[in-house]
Amino acid sequence: MPFVDTAISQPAVEESSVPVPAPAAKPKSAVFYRQLRLDFPAIVRGEGSYLVLDDGRRILDASGGAAVACIGHSDARVGEAIMSQMKSASYCATLLYTSTVCEELCRLLVDSTNGQMARAYIVCSGSEAMEAALKLARQYFLEKTEPEPQRTRFIARQQSYHGNTLGALAVGGHKSRRLPFEPIMSTNVSHVSPCYAYRGKKADESDAQYVARLVDELDAEFQRLGPETVCAFVAEPVVGGALGAVPSLPGYFKAIQAVCRKYGALFICDEVMCGMGRTGTLHAWQQEEGVLPDIQTYGKCLGGGYQPIAGVLASHEIVDTMSKGSGAFVTGHTYQGHPVSCAAALAVQRIVAEENLLANVSELGPVLGELLTKRLGDHPYVGDIRGRGFFWGIELVEDKATARPFPPKANVAMEIVDLGLKGADYSVALYPGNGTADGVSGDHIILAPMFNASRDEIETIVDRVARLVEDYFAAKCA
Repeated sequence: MPFVDTAISQPAVEESSVPVPAPAAKPKSAVFYRQLRLDFPAIVRGEGSYLVLDDGRRILDASGGAAVACIGHSDARVGEAIMSQMKSASYCATLLYTSTVCEELCRLLVDSTNGQMARAYIVCSGSEAMEAALKLARQYFLEKTEPEPQRTRFIARQQSYHGNTLGALAVGGHKSRRLPFEPIMSTNVSHVSPCYAYRGKKADESDAQYVARLVDELDAEFQRLGPETVCAFVAEPVVGGALGAVPSLPGYFKAIQAVCRKYGALFICDEVMCGMGRTGTLHAWQQEEGVLPDIQTYGKCLGGGYQPIAGVLASHEIVDTMSKGSGAFVTGHTYQGHPVSCAAALAVQRIVAEENLLANVSELGPVLGELLTKRLGDHPYVGDIRGRGFFWGIELVEDKATARPFPPKANVAMEIVDLGLKGADYSVALYPGNGTADGVSGDHIILAPMFNASRDEIETIVDRVARLVEDYFAAKCA
């Protein structure tokens, strides 16, 4: 008897009559995402420099989110510090009380400046910190023995970003981020050119001549506004999201600080993205000879992403003036000085110090830059590679010879970052930026590894990023 396939010998059934269960519909999200048309993958856990997603992908986090994570994800020591504080005192109403952990963190911050700054103020985000810095600068001039109430203006720089609240956004000089909200923003801010040698420095200029030209521009802006009306100049030592890790040239900050001093204005140093060790020293201004800000903001790497936290450091002159005046800072937030956030940040900073991670950043930072330049420096669509410490940017251009940027509609930076996440050959997370060239056009990607990354890990990051950039343009421009 021949073999009979019983599955085939069964009575025929019309395909249309067989009920096929429909795939379960993904529940509609209740989250008001930044991008409402995208489905975001969910993180299920972090493991050091890696993030594991809900679909099983294992992503090498080469940017720490927005240059936030700095000691790796899911460090048990920080978790224990958070839980210990939760069990002790989870909230502190700072109008009435202080907390031991906030006192310890602020002492650490002040001491980290070698006592050059006097007091620290703790809030929940970089935008809050910038708002506080602006208000503090204004109040300082009202509290002086001879008050200067006419000082109501601020000078900042084009292609800068200082936060997303209306006051901080007004200070920022990123055109595309400002545009929708300009009708409701303060108009007491003007902008001068950034120290952006790749696009701003003329072919026949030396570094010193370029710096002198920028300083003259700032001086002229003081004169145009009326020097007595300017409250402060605001700038990032290494420009982050708006330009893509652009450090200033030697002597620039010392010279612009001198202009501020000349006219009695303050210098506000925004280190929310580039500070707390990201560039190799705990404070980026510590690498600028002869520079000491009057007010400094800090944030992301303070708590390494373990809790929302940022803040402000104020100079002795600021604090002494206010102590002799009203004795109060006229601002406040419900969650300022939050004990659990302070506990997380204190644990992160102790790990950074105990494991000597800043030395690792200083040692391997140049290696990261050299490897990126070796792999991508000659790429036809890479215009510039710049940075400091573990904070590096790659500017992408449509024409290398003329530095012509890609138009905004090309969406180059975001497409590269998206491919890095979705492409199994890369599985690397980067931070995208646009408006690099003029606030509207231009693209860059930022690399910001963990402070405890090894040389092998740095080499892995560079290899994945280089292949990602090469493959993206090979497909796009084929």
